[in-house]
Amino acid sequence: MNIDSFSLSSFSIAGLLYAILQLTVTVHILLKKDDVKSSIGWIGLVWLAPLLGSVFYVVFGINRIRRKALALRNKGPDILTATGKTAEEIEKEIPSAFLQLMRLGYKVHPQHFALGNRLEAYVNGDEAYPEMCRLISNAQKEVLLQSYIFNNDRAGNLFLCALKQAVQNGAKVKVLVDGVGLNYSKPTIARALKKIKGVEVGVFLPSKKPVTLPFVNLRNHRKILIVDGKEAFFGGMNIAEGNLVNSQPKDPIIDITFKVQGPVVDQMSRVFEEDWLFAGKKHFVPASFHHEAALPGDTPARIIPDGPDSDYGKIELLILGALSCAQKTVQIVTPYFLPETNILTALEIAAMRGVEVEIILPEKSNIFGMDRAMRANFSSLLKKGVKIFRSHPPFDHSKIMLVDSAWLFVGSANWDVRSFKLNFECNLECVSLPLAKEVKKIIELKKSISFQEKPTKQTFFQSLLDNAFKLLTPYY
Repeated sequence: MNIDSFSLSSFSIAGLLYAILQLTVTVHILLKKDDVKSSIGWIGLVWLAPLLGSVFYVVFGINRIRRKALALRNKGPDILTATGKTAEEIEKEIPSAFLQLMRLGYKVHPQHFALGNRLEAYVNGDEAYPEMCRLISNAQKEVLLQSYIFNNDRAGNLFLCALKQAVQNGAKVKVLVDGVGLNYSKPTIARALKKIKGVEVGVFLPSKKPVTLPFVNLRNHRKILIVDGKEAFFGGMNIAEGNLVNSQPKDPIIDITFKVQGPVVDQMSRVFEEDWLFAGKKHFVPASFHHEAALPGDTPARIIPDGPDSDYGKIELLILGALSCAQKTVQIVTPYFLPETNILTALEIAAMRGVEVEIILPEKSNIFGMDRAMRANFSSLLKKGVKIFRSHPPFDHSKIMLVDSAWLFVGSANWDVRSFKLNFECNLECVSLPLAKEVKKIIELKKSISFQEKPTKQTFFQSLLDNAFKLLTPYY
């Protein structure tokens, strides 16, 4: 065999192997990917760059998270445990106008509403942190603390002191932080936490280990504090000095979180328990709310956990359901607004059928290119009657959806693809006229210090730039 024929033979074998690789990966994409745009993108990459594209898909494109979560769920608790009341009994506690939405929600996530809760809104770390630390310091049995960002700064030190006191009280303390969010401050707070004897620390998918490379884009964005199984804080507020707005930090952040008391805290505990197992920590039985005790309030509420381990986007579907059921008003506050076409269309349809739809966004984002990307959706929304307000600095990180001044949806999820598809998120759904009235006042205050977007004709280059940044939507 001469050199030319050997080279030709080797080239043919390599070409055949490439073709087999491309076909195999393409078949996997077609069978496993539900999103058409995602499928087209991956297939294009695989056929344009067979080896590199296939490697990228195997590392970043396959959802191993769902498989791992389902396996852990079989070992751990059933987070869909009912509250002991029948669906008919619970429905009697829900205003009739929201029964249809409640039934849809139960199909999306078969977790019953827990009755008899009390929720209070806390604005910024100036209000929230002292009360959170007071609860932690007074803990007698257990503290479960979970945060995406837990900075090693003045705010973080407040919590360190409170956690030390909880341990001294004899409480069992568990702290769970995200592997990427942990690195927002250097040195990280992990070492300081581990120095507190009696504090167990879990890191959710550490970003520096090679084995976690396939999961680097999938983050745990949940923020939960549970004390003694009966009181909790829940929302979208991280632990960072920027949230202490009154002390005039370098980069102030406006935010909102909620103090929660009542049986719905049990649902939060189960979410934390599952995430704790996911992080490779030992199984434990969290302290629970004593249902024989007097109920602290009258608000029906339930927790909606969501993430890449779900069969479908629960939070996104519930938002779509709420938009279709809305009769009078929809008010949305979110720091990042890059939803997919289905959400945008639902907002436009709601506005076109006479529902007053208002969206409050920051005037200036804290992420490069985000303002441009968000603006790409404005023109169509404004033409259909959706009102868009831009709040002046400081940056507003609040996440609120209020429908018909009664149905409230709050938590960690932003209105973007990352929250709906990639992150582990957790929201709370409740129906409460008094709480809605309190939250509406907060929303109206935000509107009063905002300016309203008006339909304006963009230049060709402005539109081009906006839509170019919009292409990066999944990566913000």
